[in-house]
Amino acid sequence: MGMGELFLLAVGLSMDACAVAASNGISRGRLSPGEALATAGVFGGFQGLMPLLGYLAGSRFLRYMARADHIIALLLLGYLGGRMIWEALTGGEVPASPAFRWRELLLQGVATSIDALAAGVSLAALEAPILFAAGFIALVTFCCSLLGLLLGRLWGPALGPRAQLLGGGILAGIGVKIFLEHTCL
Repeated sequence: MGMGELFLLAVGLSMDACAVAASNGISRGRLSPGEALATAGVFGGFQGLMPLLGYLAGSRFLRYMARADHIIALLLLGYLGGRMIWEALTGGEVPASPAFRWRELLLQGVATSIDALAAGVSLAALEAPILFAAGFIALVTFCCSLLGLLLGRLWGPALGPRAQLLGGGILAGIGVKIFLEHTCL
């Protein structure tokens, strides 16, 4: 696998994380530099870790994981997005800038990186240098997540009180997208 193919794979894998980061930027508005780096680091870290696990586990484990990965992503992102929508509609917590939550960020990281397990199995079949590939995927996802946060932060003020509602809708929509990709194709 050449650098061009690896770059396209990394960008493709990072798109869900980028969209969720944008959703976080929209709904949170202001993030401290540490929170932004933590968000990008979690997304990049999980996107780099999952191909390693897929590579090590091989197709045997993936067969079982593939039966439920789309359901797990739907449930995690649906829960997080639904909660944000509920809070926006009912006035729960602080809609304009909810507190930074590690637990939610980690759930988002897992949910957006499940597809990377399959990529790890594919990389094993191609005998790709997995440590380099996983590190490269993590770096690209880190950068795309920072870009998503920035874009979300720019769009958030224009949305005003609807920002958290839109952010929750994006999270739930990504969960549905992942679910449909695995069940309809």
